[in-house]
Amino acid sequence: MNLVDIGLNLMHKSYDIDREQVVDRALKSEVAAMIITGTSVKSSNEAAEYAKKYPNVLYSTAGVHPHDSKYCKLDTIKSLKSLALRNEVVAIGECGLDFNRDFSPRNLQEKWFDSQIQLACELNMPLFLHERDAHKRFLEVLSNYDGKIKNAVVHCFTGTANELDSYLSKGYYIGITGWICDERRGTNLRELVKRIPLDRLMIETDAPFLVPRDLRPRPADGRNEPAFLGHILKIIAFCMEKTSEEVAKAVTKNSYEFFDIKI
Repeated sequence: MNLVDIGLNLMHKSYDIDREQVVDRALKSEVAAMIITGTSVKSSNEAAEYAKKYPNVLYSTAGVHPHDSKYCKLDTIKSLKSLALRNEVVAIGECGLDFNRDFSPRNLQEKWFDSQIQLACELNMPLFLHERDAHKRFLEVLSNYDGKIKNAVVHCFTGTANELDSYLSKGYYIGITGWICDERRGTNLRELVKRIPLDRLMIETDAPFLVPRDLRPRPADGRNEPAFLGHILKIIAFCMEKTSEEVAKAVTKNSYEFFDIKI
């Protein structure tokens, strides 16, 4: 099916012992391309360096997660810009707002989110977005750049129907993870996914997090990995009342076009 995992934290320490094998298992599981998420200047650099080892298979993003906004410095955007010019880097992010945990002060989250949107507009690159319990302010910041943002995907969407509709009305893409496989927390998402047009849907694992709860056999270490993306696809297709092949074809096309990846 040649799937694309648009969000994978491959540089996470849990992969230190078998990172190459994780990539190999993904390729054997019909995951043809993977995009490593950058969440700080350091992790974005590590992601780009590692992606370089797997041309046309691994790509990366360059950005600062809202949790890490408090660590940003005067040269942060300059560093991200330098990284973004590399061939391996296909989007700016993960950036956005997280008012759930508030690991960084909200004013700093907003400042550095705005700066990264500006960078994406300057470079004409898509945005890989994070939003949690901050929908209203998140949209207000983004709305300042209506008509200037090349493209945006709301990564790991788990919000409400109204939130989904507002993102779709702006033409944003929606990233769905294994959250939809959780019979406790994912019930609402199973209904909402039906509202997402196929030409606005992409899929991701957010590995090593969010291992599909209904996956059997369940990994002993509880670690998610991109080889499980096909399972997530099947659940999404079931919820949308479509075939896996139809959904796979659409999300793969969307991913290649969104990130401007040449097949």
